[in-house]
Amino acid sequence: MFVAIRDIRFAKGRFTLMGSVVVLITLLVVLLSGLTSGLADRSVSAVRELPATHLVFGGSGTEEPAKSFADSAVDRRQRAVWENREGVRRVTPLGITTTRMGTPDGGEAGVTVFGLPPGAPGAPERVADGTVVISRSLAEEQGLRTGDRLTTTTGDLTVRAVVPSEFHSHTPVVWTTLGTWHEMRAQRDGVQPAPLATVLMVDAGSGTDLAAADSAANTLSATVADSLEAVGSFSSENGSLLMMRVLLYAISALVIGAFLTVWTIQRSGDVAVLKALGGSTGYLLRDALVQSLIVLLAGAGLGGAIGVALGSAAGSVVPFELTVRTTLVPVLVMVALGMVGAALAVRRITSVEPLTALEAGR
Repeated sequence: MFVAIRDIRFAKGRFTLMGSVVVLITLLVVLLSGLTSGLADRSVSAVRELPATHLVFGGSGTEEPAKSFADSAVDRRQRAVWENREGVRRVTPLGITTTRMGTPDGGEAGVTVFGLPPGAPGAPERVADGTVVISRSLAEEQGLRTGDRLTTTTGDLTVRAVVPSEFHSHTPVVWTTLGTWHEMRAQRDGVQPAPLATVLMVDAGSGTDLAAADSAANTLSATVADSLEAVGSFSSENGSLLMMRVLLYAISALVIGAFLTVWTIQRSGDVAVLKALGGSTGYLLRDALVQSLIVLLAGAGLGGAIGVALGSAAGSVVPFELTVRTTLVPVLVMVALGMVGAALAVRRITSVEPLTALEAGR
């Protein structure tokens, strides 16, 4: 500890520079983590909260079923097949349509309409034909309140209630009945009648033969978690941001490792002298690693704190989520990866011989 603290105090400029790099990389990782989580929530929060174990997708027309909310359509025969399958406890049709609704002030708002039978699991309590239950984010953005009327291609719908915000593909969710959804879907596509629903919400036991049900009904089933990728652009959007975070982690380990490697080479003479005076290799390794840990904790901690502050300020402008997973976890990962880089860098201490000190003094 003595040598580590002395080096930091003696070479303040170098360690300040290294600490600043750690601060900036941690700040970027925290901001990207919060943004990634926020964007994911804006894409799939409504699907993620559906009360089902699986979602069942159907093909549109003669097409084979695919894992896509935009292309899926299920009919009554497919619903009946799933309802009669052993191990299936409940099957609920869910209609999903993205559209635009006119607001009382003459504007328009892009929304995703979720249609469910009244009283079905997941349906708001006050949903009824000819009415909608809207997300709080939509109400706040458009200045809507209970009793207002929203204009659609099938007529006006009355706002029956406001519920906590949920999103689908970056648009706020509006809940209505499956019957009202049928009218909207038929009007949009110009096809009568509209399909039964977009997907089926299935509550199935662990031993249910899902593959047999899919084969009999010509459908494609997936868990709710696996169904998130069926939301348009979610996988590519989330994957791109995740790749950026991974690259930042890798860069941080390389930068810290390179800095400490150069620093270890420069102090090889001092290390050799300490060894000649009786300092053990283990002590010198622990000292070097403690030095790295001090720099990492200070830099990552400060970067994380700045990231939390900026994220809180930006939360009202961009979709940013502040949780332990998006703040504390990135900081800890930064410290852990930095220590890996440090461990690889200070291994040179084990190869320094005490005779180097005598040769350096000649």
